[in-house]
Amino acid sequence: MNITAAEVNKLRQMTGAGMMDCKKALQESEGDFEKAIDNLRKKGQKIAGKRADRDANEGFVVAKTTDDKTFAAVVMVNCETDFVGKTDEFKQFAKDVLDAGVKNKVHTVAELMPLLIGASTVESKLNDMLGKTGEKMQIAHFEVVEAPLTVAYNHHGNRLATILGISPRDGKNAEEVAYELSKQVAAMNPVAIDRDDVPQSVIEHEIEIGKEQARQEGKPEEMLEKIATGKLNKFYKDSTLLNQEYIKDSKKTCAQFIAENDKNLKVTGFKRLQLGA
Repeated sequence: MNITAAEVNKLRQMTGAGMMDCKKALQESEGDFEKAIDNLRKKGQKIAGKRADRDANEGFVVAKTTDDKTFAAVVMVNCETDFVGKTDEFKQFAKDVLDAGVKNKVHTVAELMPLLIGASTVESKLNDMLGKTGEKMQIAHFEVVEAPLTVAYNHHGNRLATILGISPRDGKNAEEVAYELSKQVAAMNPVAIDRDDVPQSVIEHEIEIGKEQARQEGKPEEMLEKIATGKLNKFYKDSTLLNQEYIKDSKKTCAQFIAENDKNLKVTGFKRLQLGA
């Protein structure tokens, strides 16, 4: 079948795919544009499969809350190159995915895929992007926090974003405190809210590291447990949100910062996503 240059160009304008890919898709579909678009989407899926071994550490991270601020979400969409990650189309796709997730209050990447962005699903849009760029792309992470009050913080450049929940909603300076703590999470990357929230596996790992460090320093074997426990206390201070030094005033902990505003305020949860981390 003879495919004209005008038809090829039309499909290229509709899809953003390369000229030769568009021509081949039209030939395979015998000039049917809908089938040709499907063919290109299928090609996008194949590209994703072929490139599964490539690293996709670039991309865009963005967070937001619902209008009532009781639900917050953060999404990371990955690609291979900074060039693609900085395009307006890629950034808009990430924002549209987040909007859909927040609007529908979903909790996982799998739940995102069938949601609609305009007339297409998230999955279809992702395949379209794959076909256009030829890069591996994926919605790598989607995290949520639900609380009486949530906040979202997007760090400059959208390589890092955090969300955080706090209670009660009507606590003194609750939103301001929550927002400052969301920036603390961005800067200091805590592993948990407080020491009691640290997973047992992390605690055991830190104790083993502490023991080995002490052993390497030549400390007696019977002292290793005690030394490792001391190191664990420092880990809690450095790596749990409430016990960290507050980044705006190192003379106080985050727990003290909260109490200065309202001792009844409680952080209920947080999430942090960072490219390449």
